[in-house]
Amino acid sequence: MDGDKYRTVERVAEGLYKEKGSRFISFVYPVRTEDEVKSILGEIKTRYYDARHHCYAYCLGVGREVFRSNDDGEPSSTAGKPILGQIVSHDLSNVLIVVVRYFGGIKLGVSGLIQAYREAAADAIRNAAIVEKTEDVVFTVRFSYMVMNDVMKVLKEMEPEVVSRSFELECEMTLSIRKRDYETLVERLRKIESAQVEG
Repeated sequence: MDGDKYRTVERVAEGLYKEKGSRFISFVYPVRTEDEVKSILGEIKTRYYDARHHCYAYCLGVGREVFRSNDDGEPSSTAGKPILGQIVSHDLSNVLIVVVRYFGGIKLGVSGLIQAYREAAADAIRNAAIVEKTEDVVFTVRFSYMVMNDVMKVLKEMEPEVVSRSFELECEMTLSIRKRDYETLVERLRKIESAQVEG
């Protein structure tokens, strides 16, 4: 795989694992930032306020540079680590997996918990659509209406994704392009009179 490609999930998927009355409901989310992670965790804790535990793990970045796992009150390393292990063994990044546990009254023991959280996480991944993405850079370019043809010519050749556009007297476009092509595109845009690149 190229150095700027990674595997992630296309959209939210759900899984379930049951053991001795306990229910482990799992969710896998595509995420890009730790702020997104915090926001999703907040939503889940609100929605499943009556659950005993909300354990999770996430990995961010093409090389999974940023990662974290949390046992949320379960014995140390019995929940977050097995969830994180599933993310790594399925070679995923930019994902968050949360497993919500409803306690069934019977303790599962350390090995039982590890298996339950691992299986719940694996089930969510099995139910997810896995996609390959590239590491992209999002930026904004501003330019006068007079040079629009020049800007469009460069964009046609370089093919960035157009995130948003506004064509008034002063034009503005937010673009997303593969990181490896970013410098080339910016360099070409800056050669156009009045074009300003931000981000």
